[in-house]
Amino acid sequence: MANWSPIADGRPAVASAERRLTVAIIGRPNVGKSTLFNRLVGKKLALVDDTPGVTRDWRAGEARVGGIEMTVVDTAGLEEAFDSSLEARMRRQTEQAIARADVTLFLIDARAGVTALDRHFASWLRRGGTPIILVANKCEGAAGRPGLVEAFELGLGEPVALSAEHGEGLADLVEALLPFLPKDEEPEAEEAESASADMLSAEQAAATGADMPAEPEPKALQMAIVGRPNVGKSTLLNSLIGEERVLTGPEAGMTRDAIAVEWTWKGRPIRLVDTAGLRKRARIEAKLEKLAVADTLRVIRMAHVVVLVLDADAILDKQDLTIARLVLDEGRALVIAVNKWDAVEDKQAALQQLNDRLQTSVAQAKGIATITISALRQQRLDELLDVVVSTYGLWNRRIPTAQLNKWLQGMLETHPPPLVDGRRLKIRYMTQVKSRPPTFAMFVSKPVEMPESYTRYLVNGLREAFDLPGVPIRMMLRKTGKNPYTDA
Repeated sequence: MANWSPIADGRPAVASAERRLTVAIIGRPNVGKSTLFNRLVGKKLALVDDTPGVTRDWRAGEARVGGIEMTVVDTAGLEEAFDSSLEARMRRQTEQAIARADVTLFLIDARAGVTALDRHFASWLRRGGTPIILVANKCEGAAGRPGLVEAFELGLGEPVALSAEHGEGLADLVEALLPFLPKDEEPEAEEAESASADMLSAEQAAATGADMPAEPEPKALQMAIVGRPNVGKSTLLNSLIGEERVLTGPEAGMTRDAIAVEWTWKGRPIRLVDTAGLRKRARIEAKLEKLAVADTLRVIRMAHVVVLVLDADAILDKQDLTIARLVLDEGRALVIAVNKWDAVEDKQAALQQLNDRLQTSVAQAKGIATITISALRQQRLDELLDVVVSTYGLWNRRIPTAQLNKWLQGMLETHPPPLVDGRRLKIRYMTQVKSRPPTFAMFVSKPVEMPESYTRYLVNGLREAFDLPGVPIRMMLRKTGKNPYTDA
């Protein structure tokens, strides 16, 4: 079985040696697929609502149930559509998930009974090569018993009765999955062979004087792609990884769930997350859109670098600026990608407009990195990722305390702190208390009286002196303690 990560430097990932399963959950709309997905992974990752067709893109999550390690894949509801419509594109996405899975869980709604659509897709699944486990969901109480009996007529074997919402029947599901686990292939012999190879490598390294590689694998850079609806966020993710991982099309608001993809670029692990478009708050009325927006905000809070995608035809409108300020207020590193740049006629004027808006409207993070791209034509995507990685490095920057205070002394001499009640404010020293984003503590005689303008003067000086363009800088004012060497 191939590793679920779709792309590694543009090539299929190497197969994993672990005894684990990839399990795809499929079925017609509104049978409880996302509820079962959330139950198995132990988190509310997938959006759940009574509206049919909530899920549009498949999403994967790691689970351990009954001792079985598995990658669980939630898919869109199966529709009998074969044209270029949204439903047909969703069905093709589900087909991709089925083809990659070791086993498929085919869900039906036991309360609704077996429908004509269930029969159609059961017949379709039987012709495929992926093993199928029939699952009758919503079997809590007596209402689901008739549907459970009807499920036998689908010809997919004995159905597993469960209630995803209440967690009933999971033991039976685990028992049904056990026969599909890959068999152990003499693990003791494999471990002995691996240990022998490690010893040989160590002996060869000692003989040649070479250093053994000891550096751990770098942690994945969390990169979120955000923006208004229909600016090309999903197209950007697909172009980066080189496959149609998420649905794209002319329909605005197509993405609902935040879809994460583990990926590697130039040897660096990156976790890309495509998010739902953020509209003006006043326009958000439907419950489902509110859930999608909440999911996007959660992704922003968990990200390291946020790529704000703009439409070149409407650069930095009011909603773009709102999103940019939200990202900076959360302390995330921000990179701006102006998409559809190939369609812009007067590029010089568009760039000037962008720079002017940034200078006047996002002053709290001067020097935000901006890059023009075309996601559809895959233009300048490597340059975008170079900027993302360099901005991530700035976001992690740490400055030694000695350098900070030497710089602070020069700033105080150039422009002393203001007077308060006839006495000048005293700034004793400062230190960096954390990175991600760079956060500094400055010890002041009267922190409450410190004017915001003077704090801004110091932050701008920090940004310029220590080369911190575009990342949010936080300054905490603390009251200096009493000098222990003076009389009380």
